Amino acid sequence: MALQDARDQVDMGVTRDDPRGLAFENAFGGVTSAFRRRYTKDLTGYDLAITGIPFDQAVTHRPGARFGPRAVREASTLQPFDPPYYWGYSPLDEFAIADYGDLGFDYAKVAAFPEALRDHIRGILEQGAGCLAIGGDHYVSFPILQAQAERHGPISLIQFDAHSDTWPDDDMSRIDHGTMFYKAVKTGVVDPATSVQIGIRTVNPDTLGVTTIDARAVHEAAPGAVAAQVKQLVGDRPCYLTFDIDCLDPAFAPGTGTPVWGGLSSGQTAAILRDLAGINLIGGDVVEVSPPYDTTGATAIAGAHVLMELICLWGWTRRG
Repeated sequence: MALQDARDQVDMGVTRDDPRGLAFENAFGGVTSAFRRRYTKDLTGYDLAITGIPFDQAVTHRPGARFGPRAVREASTLQPFDPPYYWGYSPLDEFAIADYGDLGFDYAKVAAFPEALRDHIRGILEQGAGCLAIGGDHYVSFPILQAQAERHGPISLIQFDAHSDTWPDDDMSRIDHGTMFYKAVKTGVVDPATSVQIGIRTVNPDTLGVTTIDARAVHEAAPGAVAAQVKQLVGDRPCYLTFDIDCLDPAFAPGTGTPVWGGLSSGQTAAILRDLAGINLIGGDVVEVSPPYDTTGATAIAGAHVLMELICLWGWTRRG
């Protein structure tokens, strides 16, 4: 059956009619939409949209994350043949998921980028679909959170990262991937008392009241215990999960702008994410995949797997 489907299913990113279902198109060919979902701006009848944010003009070190959405989409073609392992359900079968394409913006007008991104996310949410994003550098999470907070109020943030990204910065006109969560807390977009950062291994003395589970604490605990701590903290509040790929150790994800040794393994991360099932996830992103430094494709593959886990988490509480 799969062989026949591989002959018949071609360029499903633009040709598929049914928004649900696995895909058996050859992983090495065709239009590389996210998990072989259809590209569309019309979300009528869709449950969830995946969108790319190819922006990396807020980085403090190595650029290249603008190519992240393209690389993660390509890596995702390895996954839609089967339901994801461990989850016990098939989100690609149960939910109508679209690839909404990328945000279009004028790269030469950086100051206009935040509002362009907010409008882009509003356009998805106003159509009644959920939204998951592929970055881009980590700054992109801030305008997305702002658009989500317009609907939900202050949000609980679950942040997987090597860096806190809460360094002080009261200049709202600055676009910086190391200070946007400081701004998110200070402007009331994120509720620090019910937010958590996982995998941190760089110094920032002021946590702004956000709980930190640093990399060593993760290494010394069972993944299930880490997930239980996170779930107890966020409860049933609306939460947003942002995954900076540098949360992973550079051995697992070398293709990123600011790599830091001592990070999480892919196995630890997969187990923690799966044990978060049941959180009230309203949205999420995977960011900072920088293909120019990803010589084997391992980082993009990790990013695509994180994206699938986000789909599973989003769908877990919405299953029929």
